[in-house]
Amino acid sequence: MATVRPFRGYRPLPKYAKAVAAKPYDVLNSEEARAEAAGNPISFLHVGKPEIDLPPGTNLYDECVYQRGKENLNKLITDGILKEDELPCYYLYAQTMSDHTQFGIVGCASVEEYLNNTIKKHELTRKDKEDDRTKHVKVTNAHSGPIFLTYKAQNSIDAIVDGIRLAPAENDFIADDGIRHRLWVVSDKRTIEKINDAFRRVNCLYVADGHHRSAAAARVGKERAEANPHHTGTEEYNYFLAVLFPHNQLRIMDYNRVVKDLNGRNADDFFVELKKVFEVKENPAQYRPTSKSEIGMYLDHRWYSLKITSRLLNNPDPVERLDVSILQKYFLSPVLGIDDPRTNKRIDFVGGIRGLDELERRVNSGEMAVAFALYPTSIEELMSIADAGKIMPPKSTWFEPKLRDGMVVHFLS
Repeated sequence: MATVRPFRGYRPLPKYAKAVAAKPYDVLNSEEARAEAAGNPISFLHVGKPEIDLPPGTNLYDECVYQRGKENLNKLITDGILKEDELPCYYLYAQTMSDHTQFGIVGCASVEEYLNNTIKKHELTRKDKEDDRTKHVKVTNAHSGPIFLTYKAQNSIDAIVDGIRLAPAENDFIADDGIRHRLWVVSDKRTIEKINDAFRRVNCLYVADGHHRSAAAARVGKERAEANPHHTGTEEYNYFLAVLFPHNQLRIMDYNRVVKDLNGRNADDFFVELKKVFEVKENPAQYRPTSKSEIGMYLDHRWYSLKITSRLLNNPDPVERLDVSILQKYFLSPVLGIDDPRTNKRIDFVGGIRGLDELERRVNSGEMAVAFALYPTSIEELMSIADAGKIMPPKSTWFEPKLRDGMVVHFLS
């Protein structure tokens, strides 16, 4: 049984919604965020990435960064940009990218269910990033960016959503990147109870995106529960902000790799090792894999297709047979020396939204030596791995469109 509950959200008035809503903190670096928020004092980037309001070079983990985020969030409220709903509500959040629309219910998910694995994970977290988001939640006293959860699609929930979206959306805007965002407020008690009841019949939830945020929310919730002698389990800190989408509406893009060097090998030796794992074919143009077991590679201004040899594909382990796992285990680690991609500084990751041109740019500039383009992991693979209690390699999935921060904010008290 999955516990989801409504809350009194703080959200921007319709006239401010487009200016406030911002990309998640972890898809932009500080320079990109500073440029994107330039001239927009109410962008939520001032809350999610508050270092943009401090001198360049400021330590991202300095106390002053978190304090500035708190100040910026409070200012949005005192200036009347964000308003609190009078009663606990659910919200319906729709995103439209090109011809695809996905509808998610915004509510609060349970810290306890995160800790007992009713909310299932598929990635490990990095301590520095988890510590950062934990500090951000503690200082701001808020979940300012939602965790992206999914569940196996339910007809009963689809029917509720279909009813809600018959009415005009409260907020409706097209962001500068062309993605349309709509938000409905669900305050009707009968509809709220229908949502509560429908999720009680959902066996489990899955973290699709936002492992560091969810881990941070759980840490803070657990700490506050242990520190509160009058803890009841109903306090807001026991729940975290989430958007819950049915699995069959989600789209996962490729998550690609670039590596700084060939680990001391010349090109001839590199290809000798490559052909032990893959069937290698040069391509006259950019090569984007069209199915599983195929990988694109860019090296020395040339594209290649790499087909995984059949002996590596018949593994019963759902993690071991992922393309990204095979690339890591049989080539990146033993040949290129990328022992732990979570910590190794010689590898970087490029979300599919940036395209193959970005892979070429990184290699052609001399910054990187080789790039690998992967076929997207499926949502079914993600769920089967989480169901098995296993962990995917880092940076295995890139979800688009990204949820916008600042659409709704949840305070812990």
